[in-house]
Amino acid sequence: MISSVLAHKVDCWDRGFRPCRLVKEKYHRMRLPRRTLSVVLIASTLGLASCSALTSTDFSGTNGAQAAAPSADQKAEYYESLEQLEDIAIKGRAPKTGYSREQFSNGWKDTDNNGCDARNDILARDLEKVEYKPARVECVVLSGTFDDPYTGKTINFERGQTTSSAVQIDHIVALSDAWQKGAQKWSKDERLQFANDPLNLLASDGPTNASKGDKDAATWLPPNKDFRCEYVSRQTQVKAKYGAWMTQAEHDAIKKILASCV
Repeated sequence: MISSVLAHKVDCWDRGFRPCRLVKEKYHRMRLPRRTLSVVLIASTLGLASCSALTSTDFSGTNGAQAAAPSADQKAEYYESLEQLEDIAIKGRAPKTGYSREQFSNGWKDTDNNGCDARNDILARDLEKVEYKPARVECVVLSGTFDDPYTGKTINFERGQTTSSAVQIDHIVALSDAWQKGAQKWSKDERLQFANDPLNLLASDGPTNASKGDKDAATWLPPNKDFRCEYVSRQTQVKAKYGAWMTQAEHDAIKKILASCV
């Protein structure tokens, strides 16, 4: 079942690739008290100063550039993600047996009933200067300018048989990863919601998204170091919301990065 502690939705994203304030949809029980002191102790113990201060999880970065310092609002979000991380179960991967994309719905769905499927919703949210296909309801995105958070580069998106793949919609927690970490036991409807949840969706550079595949944070991070804190924070939020677990290596990698961000 989907976690009853936190259920978020993402309304929009700002130019700095940080999500606009997450809106809490509902709580089925009281929130856990903030464990700020314990989080501070984690950070001080690890002795990390910034998101770029990574070791085993410091995969290739964008030109080796130093990550930008997070804002106060971002730090508050990362503290909350650290708290959520403490409550996520740690287990090994289950077998991938039985996995297929269709287990999570056959293609993109309109789960919010606004007349547009999830892919076009995310393109409209994450791109700028968006042009739509003429219709009674503006929905199908034909073109737009995209500042890719994974690489930091700007992409001019144009819908077309040979051009649409330049901007793909990434599942921040990959469907295959979720399948191996709890989703096999979810209901069909829960998997459909997971696959089309804006919290777990992000427009991204096509080749970079393909290189990620179904890797978790222990084996893949965005090349753009400025986005790594936000990336693992969102992965944590998604897994907390749906009750998916993490491997020990994944948990440790996320904990190290988040602690370095606060």
